[in-house]
Amino acid sequence: MLLGLVCAVGCAAAAADAGVRLPPRLEQGQLVIGHAPPGVTLEYAGRALHIGKDGVFVFGLERDAPPRVALTLRASGGPPRTLTLTVAQRRYPLERIEGLPQRTVTPDPETAARIEREQARVAAARQRDDDREDFLHGFALPVDGARISGVYGSQRIDNGTPKAPHLGLDLAVPEGTPIHAPAPGIVSFAEPDLVLTGGTVLIDHGFGLSSSFLHLSRIDVKVGERVARGQVIGAAGMTGRASGPHVHWGFNWFEVRLDPALLPKPRS
Repeated sequence: MLLGLVCAVGCAAAAADAGVRLPPRLEQGQLVIGHAPPGVTLEYAGRALHIGKDGVFVFGLERDAPPRVALTLRASGGPPRTLTLTVAQRRYPLERIEGLPQRTVTPDPETAARIEREQARVAAARQRDDDREDFLHGFALPVDGARISGVYGSQRIDNGTPKAPHLGLDLAVPEGTPIHAPAPGIVSFAEPDLVLTGGTVLIDHGFGLSSSFLHLSRIDVKVGERVARGQVIGAAGMTGRASGPHVHWGFNWFEVRLDPALLPKPRS
């Protein structure tokens, strides 16, 4: 039998009763970084969570996460318990984008098949679950002072065609602007010419967390390379499905796409 604990106003009190530390407020699109006591296992959305030797664990709340989600925990020798966590709901804007290459909006069968193959390779790269905690010291913007031209969660109408929501942060910068790694990690994917995303780089930060950088005009890193925060990984462009020069910064917990704007800032 599952024992339930409800996190009605803030999650910290109920979680603390189980020895688990969580942020006081959770919202859709958030990367959740918590801490578990020794001997505890955790599961969220059917996935056993990676818990570090220091007790750190992470999980991601998707764009449309419901108002309540369950975190299941089991202590050594004890029955499973369910923490019911309250998730703040967000309102997302509608964005209309014109001037995109039409073959990327309504692709022909051959192009659609290529897109499917390419996206499968990207999805495979996001399944890494390395025992590294490169995410713990926070994330800087890939370009300082850039104008934000696209936000996470917005419903997109591309060339008049309703498409999936925009699940990242767009920074409008001139073509050739250097793009910097927001946190340390290992390059897990680097390709110059994908149909939808053009020049594409993924950096794995450990525990299933990865940053993706799309529409690059130049790539300066290779798969397997260790990068430091602030290292130049490439240059902004408008390759793939883009109407103007910018860099799209996406962030994932495995297949769950999260909001880069909600990531913790670097520690001073």
